[in-house]
Amino acid sequence: MARPFTLLIKPAGPDCNIDCAYCFYVCKNELFGRGAHRMSPAVQEQLVKNYLSLGFEQNSFAWQGGEPTLMGLDFYKRLVELQTKYGRSGQAVTNALQTNATLLDDDWCAFLAEYKFLTGISVDGPRELHDVYRKDRAGNGTFDRVMQGIDTCRKHKAEFNILVLLNDVNVRHPDLLYDFFQSNDVRYLQFVPCVERDPHDRTQAAPFSITPEQYGRFMCRIFDLWMAEGVRKRSIRLFDSLLSFLLGGPHTECTFARRCNDYIVIEHNGDAFCCDFYVTEQTRLGSIMDTPIEQLAGSSLKRAFARKKSEIANTCLVCRFLDICRGGCPKDRAMLTGTHKTPSYFCEGYKIFFDYALPQLYTLARKLQEGQI
Repeated sequence: MARPFTLLIKPAGPDCNIDCAYCFYVCKNELFGRGAHRMSPAVQEQLVKNYLSLGFEQNSFAWQGGEPTLMGLDFYKRLVELQTKYGRSGQAVTNALQTNATLLDDDWCAFLAEYKFLTGISVDGPRELHDVYRKDRAGNGTFDRVMQGIDTCRKHKAEFNILVLLNDVNVRHPDLLYDFFQSNDVRYLQFVPCVERDPHDRTQAAPFSITPEQYGRFMCRIFDLWMAEGVRKRSIRLFDSLLSFLLGGPHTECTFARRCNDYIVIEHNGDAFCCDFYVTEQTRLGSIMDTPIEQLAGSSLKRAFARKKSEIANTCLVCRFLDICRGGCPKDRAMLTGTHKTPSYFCEGYKIFFDYALPQLYTLARKLQEGQI
């Protein structure tokens, strides 16, 4: 039996109804060809049947894109029917949907609430920050439509969290961001640092990327605001992951995990890949239409990919934070150097934050363990 893993599924491939300037996945059109990309009923059924047949107690389906709501609500209604059909007694099945929220209406949100989908919604801050990069194909900002989607989730009591992509604009405004999410009663937040290659100079970061120092200083300020408010008031994924680790559990962010083996990616056509940052011909594991998912997840290619996480730079081996960050995400290591055996692009940012916050996080972990918080 394979070690339990999550499926990260791209049912509409790289297709999206908006045009974010920093999107890293839109270029996958080159791999899958032009035109609409949609998962067929046959691939959907094979996906559910095969995965649930593995008999894991916990079965996690994460639907991403592109924009997964482009599949239409009927696709997900059929999904629930298939999960009911092929699920076994005692199996827990969860679904997560990462969306830009612009297509969420009453029907969508009632469904998400009824079937307990955890919905992740991308918001880069208040209008003046969000609309800088998250525009539709006519060049218009999407903020109002996103907030309408969030309001509709609340109306139907559909659970959601917020993902913030930190870019060169909003990273300068931690207080404004925190105040915005606080005033909008957002309880669950994830800040994702953005770095992509400049298409005109592959050795440089794209203009919308943030610097390591900006990331470190930003997270230090967010940490101060979080502590001042009271740590039970808001869940911030980086802090949760570090506390989990300090309490003897696993990291909840794969960035700091020891190996890259938490999930495999399933594209709209059934092709499987090691990671959504590595959807390439070189990391294609095969197709679920030809090979059982268990074999794909346990293949020599996937095992070799997972091991690469531990092949770190010599400077990392003597770093005092090695046990905590494990060198960071291989994508961030190779971003500008082309090799994963170099320090992460965000290395200096991690050090800034760890130096600042870890002493307080150790104290928090102890208090949590002793039931004082």
